[in-house]
Amino acid sequence: MQQAINEARDRGLRIIVAGGDGFCGWPTALYLSKQGHEVTIIDSLVRRDIDDELGSNSVTPILPLEQRVAAWEEVSGSRIDVRIGDLSDYEFLSAVVTDVQPEAFVHFAEQRSAPYSMIDREHAIYTQRTNVEGTLNVLWAIRDYAPECHLVKLGTMGEYGQPNIDIEEGFIEIEHRGRTDRLPFPKQPGSFYHLSKVHDSDNIMFACKIWNIAATDLNQGIVYGLHTNETRMDPRLVNRFDYDAVYGTALNRFLIQAAVGHPLTVYGDGSQTRAYLNIEDTVRCIELACANPAQPGEFRVFNQFTESFSVEELAVKVVAAASTLGIDAQINHVENPRVEKYNHYYNAVNTRLIDLGLEPHLLTEGVLAEILEVARTHAGRARNELILPSVTLSLIHISEPTRQEAIS
Repeated sequence: MQQAINEARDRGLRIIVAGGDGFCGWPTALYLSKQGHEVTIIDSLVRRDIDDELGSNSVTPILPLEQRVAAWEEVSGSRIDVRIGDLSDYEFLSAVVTDVQPEAFVHFAEQRSAPYSMIDREHAIYTQRTNVEGTLNVLWAIRDYAPECHLVKLGTMGEYGQPNIDIEEGFIEIEHRGRTDRLPFPKQPGSFYHLSKVHDSDNIMFACKIWNIAATDLNQGIVYGLHTNETRMDPRLVNRFDYDAVYGTALNRFLIQAAVGHPLTVYGDGSQTRAYLNIEDTVRCIELACANPAQPGEFRVFNQFTESFSVEELAVKVVAAASTLGIDAQINHVENPRVEKYNHYYNAVNTRLIDLGLEPHLLTEGVLAEILEVARTHAGRARNELILPSVTLSLIHISEPTRQEAIS
């Protein structure tokens, strides 16, 4: 498998990274560029607009995209092309695909927050329309203008929910009334965002079948971490750090709470368990998928995570890491704004990327302490009113606060 990666690096793949200004997309674009690939970023910059809508911000001060790319070219000597536009604009997208003729299309360009999708009807519709329409446009652009292109699509482990059986990688062998078949693994999404990802998966699988497209669906766990080797090269390349209750993960929220002296807010009893992945492994997984593409007509699914933790376990880890820095962090259990399972079974398979050569970075006190140092350095940028939950996620009932209530 390493031979395939070396060969891809030697000749340099033409790769589009859609959503290349985002938390996963930015370090991925830098990593692929550093490995010798020809990278083109597509981004509408809407994530920055959403910060304005929510009255939120990145704890780390991130530069405008043009300045980030200019800094990268100055530091690395490698060029990244940038095209500003939205995947919902098919004329724009098809022109970029025609011009670049990508060999791989890495698709991060979606509304990625479950709480955001649950604020109200408008946000649910925006999420579904943005994600499903954008992915359909990508599929059509590949079919019409770059049929040899391999689609690498970021899915989510959240598509599966928390079933009481082992979670396989995309498909499951079943026996029913004496007959057997290999079928897509049952999906139990917990938000309109996760539902949009399920729709994406179905649409991609269908496009592979009817149009002979090659696609890899990366069902990614929750990503933690901040730095990669590339973002460490210059302060101007720093990745974004979301901490608010709408876009920040539980781990990020705990880290910024520890940094500002706020108790760590664990939802419910903290037994909710999810899959996790270091951002350094995210960028590596993308290259592994690009260098070892699916075959024409093949829709394959990789579960992209390395470890599983409960929310309580994460909080305890942050408390331990904080103590190494002289911070006395405390844990508070608060009412859960989500309707979700506690003490549930969670065991997911994640062998395919390991088989391709992924060497996981694990969640250690040192990793957490490094992020916590950054959070403490920029603690003055954190807005305390954004740390606590404000949006209720429920499979049964969805609160519909006013816009101001939802973001305050």
